[in-house]
Amino acid sequence: FYLALKHKRPATLNLALDMRTRVTLSPWEPGRIKISSRGFEPMEQAHNAAGIDHPLGLMFAMARYFDAHGVHVHIESGSPPRSALGGSSSAAVAVAAAFYSALGKEASPEHISWLAHYIESSVAGVPCGMQDQAAAAFGGATLWEWGFGDTGPRFTRVPVFEDQVADRIKELNRHILVAYCGIPHESKDINGQWVRMFKAGTAYHQFEQIADITRNFYAALASGQYGLAGELMIRETEIRSELTPEVLDKTGKRMFEKAKAVHCGARFTGAGGGGCLWAVGEPKDIRTLRTEWQTILDRVENGRLLDTSIDTSGIRKEEPETATI
Repeated sequence: FYLALKHKRPATLNLALDMRTRVTLSPWEPGRIKISSRGFEPMEQAHNAAGIDHPLGLMFAMARYFDAHGVHVHIESGSPPRSALGGSSSAAVAVAAAFYSALGKEASPEHISWLAHYIESSVAGVPCGMQDQAAAAFGGATLWEWGFGDTGPRFTRVPVFEDQVADRIKELNRHILVAYCGIPHESKDINGQWVRMFKAGTAYHQFEQIADITRNFYAALASGQYGLAGELMIRETEIRSELTPEVLDKTGKRMFEKAKAVHCGARFTGAGGGGCLWAVGEPKDIRTLRTEWQTILDRVENGRLLDTSIDTSGIRKEEPETATI
């Protein structure tokens, strides 16, 4: 629904993390497809089997786009399962890249992003953004501008840093912190609520504000104003929390308040409701927050700080038929 906000130049800013997803294709029984992925029960189906309404439905849909069979698709993700870090979108991008590699065909990161996006939206049955697919395909710290071209939707990639990229990405890494709250993430319902509120007009002005905040957040990061970036992050999280209080669970709320108390910004990843939080602030404040968050997460099953940083590369091809993102 971003087209209704064209006057606000809608955009999304995200960071591609180095918790990479690797997809490997190997021979399997002719006429059948097997898919295995950490955190899920492996599944095997006949090539012509119907139905994709199951946890690995997206991966089977991706394989069927390529009319694949006699293949085992093995997915290894560096991020926690259902952590709201875009793992399913990253896997879809890597699956597409691996099949194109196996077929000896070239495909641009933009093409793969759109392909994975449209297939994921059809499987989910709800409107999906494509910022996760784009980040997986291209990597880096990026503002994605959403618009409409001659024949359909389009995006424009605007890197946060235009020069001295490696040094500035290294500097940005000192200003961020990512934590896993230990609760499996499910974004459909919260996303659906936002869509319904927007359509009803009860959240229209809030999304106008979010569009402005996103632009200002980009400018703050690009100019190295990390304190301001944190303040903007807090405001955006507060707006979304007012719309859907469940976007932060009990642990997430405690972590959000701790971030505010030590002058950092914090936000849920994805559509929230469990999964991960990330923070932005000055290095000394991030160090303080690291200690505070660790104390909270010590009491949360599977909760932990993530040892991660920004990855500036997107799809990487490996021989024989492997792609990582």
